[in-house]
Amino acid sequence: MTDLRTVLGEAVGAAFAAEGVDAALAKVTPSDRPDLADFQSNGALAAARALKANPRDLATRVAERLTNDPRLSSVEVAGPGFINLKLADGALSARAAEVAIDAGHAGAALVASPRKVVIDFAGPNVAKPMHVGHLRSSIIGESLKRIFRFRGDTVWGDAHFGDWGFQMGLLIVAVGDEGKADGFLIEGDGPFPAESPVTLEDLERLYPAAAAMAKEDAGFRDRARKATAELQAGRPGYRALWAHFVAVSRTALEREFGALGVTFDLWNGESDADPVMAEMIAHLEATGLLVEDDGARVVHVARPGETRKRKLADGSVIEAPSPPPLLVISSEGSAMYGTTDLATILDRRKAIDPDLILYVVDERQAEHFEQVFRAAYLAGYAAEGSLDHLGFGTMNGPDGKPFKTRAGGVLKLHDLITMAVDKARERLHEAHLGEDLIEAEFEDIAHKVAVAALKFADLSNSRTTSYVFDLDRFMSFEGKTGPYLLYQAVRIKSLLRKAADQGATPGPIVIAEPAERDLALTLDAFSQAVAEAYDKRMPHVIAEHAYRLAQSFSKFYAACPVLVAPDAATRGSRLTLSKAALDQLETALRLLGIDTPERM
Repeated sequence: MTDLRTVLGEAVGAAFAAEGVDAALAKVTPSDRPDLADFQSNGALAAARALKANPRDLATRVAERLTNDPRLSSVEVAGPGFINLKLADGALSARAAEVAIDAGHAGAALVASPRKVVIDFAGPNVAKPMHVGHLRSSIIGESLKRIFRFRGDTVWGDAHFGDWGFQMGLLIVAVGDEGKADGFLIEGDGPFPAESPVTLEDLERLYPAAAAMAKEDAGFRDRARKATAELQAGRPGYRALWAHFVAVSRTALEREFGALGVTFDLWNGESDADPVMAEMIAHLEATGLLVEDDGARVVHVARPGETRKRKLADGSVIEAPSPPPLLVISSEGSAMYGTTDLATILDRRKAIDPDLILYVVDERQAEHFEQVFRAAYLAGYAAEGSLDHLGFGTMNGPDGKPFKTRAGGVLKLHDLITMAVDKARERLHEAHLGEDLIEAEFEDIAHKVAVAALKFADLSNSRTTSYVFDLDRFMSFEGKTGPYLLYQAVRIKSLLRKAADQGATPGPIVIAEPAERDLALTLDAFSQAVAEAYDKRMPHVIAEHAYRLAQSFSKFYAACPVLVAPDAATRGSRLTLSKAALDQLETALRLLGIDTPERM
């Protein structure tokens, strides 16, 4: 299926080419004046400059070549050479019918060449409860996973679990000092206890205390470093204890992710890259990429004479040095954070050989990923351009700083979700929604409203910008919010149920009224929105479309009576349009990770 904007672009391109003009200049966009036209092409202005011709004369000749196109009701030239295109009602009717029968993709096109894609997002850690800082990565990553899969790619969502490194040594020593790890501290191959000696609460309590002690007590720090080294060297008891840390943490994390509707195909941790670490170091040495630098071993990733422009907080721009070397082995002989990331790229190439790896990680990690990606390209672990860091802004409080609790602490994600569900219940009661439902169904709706509020508030903003957290505003059933979109979807479902109860059935679509035209044009635009969100890795484009579609249907519903339409044919047409709008709205919301209830 091809959307009308693309079809018109091809037609206008052919007309430009017939006039000896590069068809690439014949870009078609939605009209700036929808009261005059549906689409426009401004290419004649640029083409005329290149040809040293009069742009209006060129536009007129192009327009004449389009006048007999049956898909167009009018082609007019305006101003210095703008070409205005108005679609025929028949073309809109046919396109709306295509969208209506395409229940799986709601009129959106698939990619021409599907790829294998890994999306690395969320980044939870062993022994650390998720907090609001994990929210954006989880929400954005889940949406991108769905968008890429929807367009036809084979996609693996990877949590990239933080389960390796010094924090594991800290926990091993701390658990041992409390007397909880006696069965795991013996030498040899075991057997070791099958039951976990710790709960998640134990880990959440012990880790921060151990991290603080390591800063003050050199002896404790040295014991933790030794435990880390022995764990990574494969000491059986430590590996068995570590496996319990991972399992206990993952169970809790899956609960939080499940509450948000976030899932992963892979739960690979940093530890999964450990088996390829020695191979990678040897390869970097053999190729001459790993070099000594003041006692450490690094990979130089800067290009000769390279400098970069960097924008400062005050808006000024300075020349910044090129990326510093990637530290692979510290002067103490330890593998570093970047070492694990580089090894993970090699491990993914061996296991999956992806065409593209996307990293949905805070924008503040941009330089780190630039170092790692450049090292991966130099080593041949990934094709140039196949690694992309998708940075994002922060979720801020009213003070414009990253969101904190009233006490100034970091809010746990579980507590945030609980707050949102409580607020959703309150708003549903205020609006007298769901009052006739049983408690379990009401609670399910409250949870869906809460998640919709959180996710749409995040995804309606450009990924690269920050936004202010305002739960009261996010939870409104009016305006540009998730609950508003759920309400509109439920409203259409109610309409379709009433139609079925009355024996009314959908029929062929016939576009006649202005509000029907607007709805059909909006339905057509979904394919472009999905393609743009995919190409730019920007889910907010789909959020914008979902909101426009809800508004367009609301206007259609007010202007074009459905159940009391003047005749059966008109009623059938409008029922089909309504069903198409519902299917596309639910599809768009699913791409954002939002589920809709059946009723409210």
